[in-house]
Amino acid sequence: MSENFTLNADVRTEFGKGFARRLRAAGKIPAVIYGHGGEPVHVALPGHETALIVRHANALIELSIEGKQELVLVKDVQKDPVRQVIEHIDLIVVKQGEKITVDVPIVVTGESFPGTIHTLETTSLSVEVEATHIPEHFEVSVEGLEDGAHITAGDVTLPQGASLVTDAETLVVAISTPRGEVEAEGEESADETAAAESAE
Repeated sequence: MSENFTLNADVRTEFGKGFARRLRAAGKIPAVIYGHGGEPVHVALPGHETALIVRHANALIELSIEGKQELVLVKDVQKDPVRQVIEHIDLIVVKQGEKITVDVPIVVTGESFPGTIHTLETTSLSVEVEATHIPEHFEVSVEGLEDGAHITAGDVTLPQGASLVTDAETLVVAISTPRGEVEAEGEESADETAAAESAE
């Protein structure tokens, strides 16, 4: 399951690009908390700790805001495309036991049949899960699978309580033989045939 993190957040009363720039210069990240019918809350998060947390998919954070605790999920991270510095984060409020829809990354394990390769066609699956029980990833084994084998979203084992939102027929992994190897095998068999004919 996804790890829970804790952070202290400061409420922001100033807005605009200039203020956001000064905030980032001071080592903080501007963020907005949405959810459950309340007004959006603008906060500033500690830069270094937050940057480490958002590396985790679907990170759950217990925020301490002016003495109040709020459980939030990282929904969107906006980065500078060149410097890759986090410019802004969107957070959504979640409640214990509440079901939410999230995208969970897929991790391929094992080795397919010798001479074949696997192609990851879908990198994540959308699932409905309890907010406090979000899987870090789904493991998909290709161990021993041969050319032409494929795994669909419906084949992926989900944890108890999770339900698939992605179409079950969506292709996740395909096993194939690289074209170069197929051609090489064809040339070898042709050479063998020619050698056999010349020996007759």
